[in-house]
Amino acid sequence: MVLASIPVLARRRLSLATQVLAFQVGTVLAALTIGAIASVWLVRTELDEQYQQRALAVAKSVAALPAVAQALAGSEPSMTLQPLAERIRIASGATFIVVTDGAGIRMSHPNPELIGKPVDEDPRPVFDGHDIIVIEQGTLGVSARGKTPIRRSDGTIIGIVSVGYLEDQISAALLDDLPQIGSALLLAVALGVAGSLLLARRLKQQTFGLEPREIATLLEQREASLHGIREGMVATDKEGRITLVNDEAKRLLGLRDDVVGQPLVEVVPAGRLREVLSSADGAADHVVLAGDRVLVASRKPVVVRGETIGAVATLRDRTELESLVRQLDDARGLTDALRAQAHEFSNRLHTIAGLIELGRHDEALLLSTQTSAISQELTESLLKKVGDPLLGALLLSKAAVAAERGIDLRIGANTRLAGPIEGSRDLITIVGNLVENAFEAVSTTMRDRWVEVSIRADESGIVASVHDSGPGILAGLERDIFTEGFTTKEGRGSQRRGLGLALVKQAVDRRGGTIMVRNDGGALFEVRLPAAVTATLPR
Repeated sequence: MVLASIPVLARRRLSLATQVLAFQVGTVLAALTIGAIASVWLVRTELDEQYQQRALAVAKSVAALPAVAQALAGSEPSMTLQPLAERIRIASGATFIVVTDGAGIRMSHPNPELIGKPVDEDPRPVFDGHDIIVIEQGTLGVSARGKTPIRRSDGTIIGIVSVGYLEDQISAALLDDLPQIGSALLLAVALGVAGSLLLARRLKQQTFGLEPREIATLLEQREASLHGIREGMVATDKEGRITLVNDEAKRLLGLRDDVVGQPLVEVVPAGRLREVLSSADGAADHVVLAGDRVLVASRKPVVVRGETIGAVATLRDRTELESLVRQLDDARGLTDALRAQAHEFSNRLHTIAGLIELGRHDEALLLSTQTSAISQELTESLLKKVGDPLLGALLLSKAAVAAERGIDLRIGANTRLAGPIEGSRDLITIVGNLVENAFEAVSTTMRDRWVEVSIRADESGIVASVHDSGPGILAGLERDIFTEGFTTKEGRGSQRRGLGLALVKQAVDRRGGTIMVRNDGGALFEVRLPAAVTATLPR
């Protein structure tokens, strides 16, 4: 599917493996060509040096012969020196051996016509007593030469011996060495091509057969997808470092832009959220808190070629949905309570009708007034003591739910709120969750099930308490019960358990308040919110 979206034009280009192979082979050939030229030059230089030294050694051997010095002292030196020099030349393989007298006149030469003529080069450095090796142009061509003086027994220089090897001879020797050089170069080329093929194959495996343009297109598509989706996404490597985070995840978790590369445990606060995001095993649809938000977090390990290379976590914002779900739960509870009350009132109405038919009008009137008086008493008590309409409506709905569950919901005698509360949303969250938690606690008892709610405002702020007749809080769990995800209840959708009291603690902390819990014939929760949560105080 992905490859089908890549332009066809990109596929007609040379593949990455082919480009790498061509580049590597070209590089190897260029390097080997330079190496071959350098090798030939070095070998040629070495051969020139060797032949110059050989020529000088032959020249010294000739100069050291007593017959040479004796011939130079005679009347016809060329008659003796020419045949002697030629025999040595043939034996040594030299191109020429030239012997001159003290004036630089040739006494021997491979070309007899040059005997008796002066040498073309300046002989003075040799007559000064120096041995010379040099590449020079002579009558026979360019040659590697060695020159040395001829001395009498008293050390007087009486002539020169010059031995040379033509460059053609040196070139022929170089050609003899070329097969070995060529073999080494060919072996290097073969190794270079083999290495290039392996590298190209390795690159193709690592890129899953994708070409650079295809990889670039995939990267662009990935970036667009990651930052365009409405879910938060956080990817980590196997060491737990963040490798990728999109904009939505930064917003939901309140992360900075430079978190990539940092360990996840250092940027996510301790709590249920960190546990889910850093768990070793996969996690699916866990409801967690992140600041003021309720999130649904999932985590799945990423396995490539059988090896776990990291994990990907997704985050969905469920804050508004969770609020609606809780409101829906309250509405359902209220509906069930009203349905139960309607059923009960229907029974009472039938009873009253029966009493009237029996002519027992006084008893029918008493039953009718007694039923309405109980409901009216609770309504009037709430209207008198709780001036905030939202909070009053909450307590009325909870009273209906309590009646349906067989729980006696009491309004404390010290409850006093003379008017609407500014910022009552947090107070509704606190009281609603505490009352619902109390309902669940007293549901475990068989009799004397009651919950008492007290709310009052004074100069220091608002104090709200919820007291129940349940089994109370187990010793040592006074702090743990406010931890997100902590619950002592079993058997009901554990992934949504442990949020109520965590939301209470979060709302209290957000308002800078305090919360206290103790056992007093059941659990007693007391919340104090500072004056920052203003209320109309009683006059």
